[in-house]
Amino acid sequence: MYRDYESADAFTAGVIGLPGARTFFLQIGDTSDLLSIKCEKEQIAALASFIRKTLDDAPAVSDRTAAKPKFIEPSDAVFALGTVGLAYDRRDNQLVLQFEEITPDDEPEFDAGRVRVRISPTQAIAFCEHAEQLVRAGRPPCVYCGLLVNRDGHLCPKMN
Repeated sequence: MYRDYESADAFTAGVIGLPGARTFFLQIGDTSDLLSIKCEKEQIAALASFIRKTLDDAPAVSDRTAAKPKFIEPSDAVFALGTVGLAYDRRDNQLVLQFEEITPDDEPEFDAGRVRVRISPTQAIAFCEHAEQLVRAGRPPCVYCGLLVNRDGHLCPKMN
């Protein structure tokens, strides 16, 4: 499967489930062609961080008021996220992102799915702000050991 979006109405992240048992997704497309990619919390955080770093080298964004696309709970993901590519197109002032399916080690002939999308800097900023909120909304880290604390507490190795 290969999809190429020259522009996308939707470029957002979302979660299903409670902290400690959440499933993260990227959603890309428009109302008639919306797809979801399953990913890890760390991948969402890293993507937001890399997008921000890329925007630091881009021309300043004058209009920072992009509407946050609504996350629609997916029935299924098109694939699980593996490799991510990120570039900045100076000519069109757009970010170009490519998402590739994780490739199983035991299948050398595996035809990995790929999705490429172009987004505006305003969309990128809205994604980063929303993604950072999602990541922060998870389980808090223990103040002593840094491990995540479940709702019912946790066994801190530094407190033994």
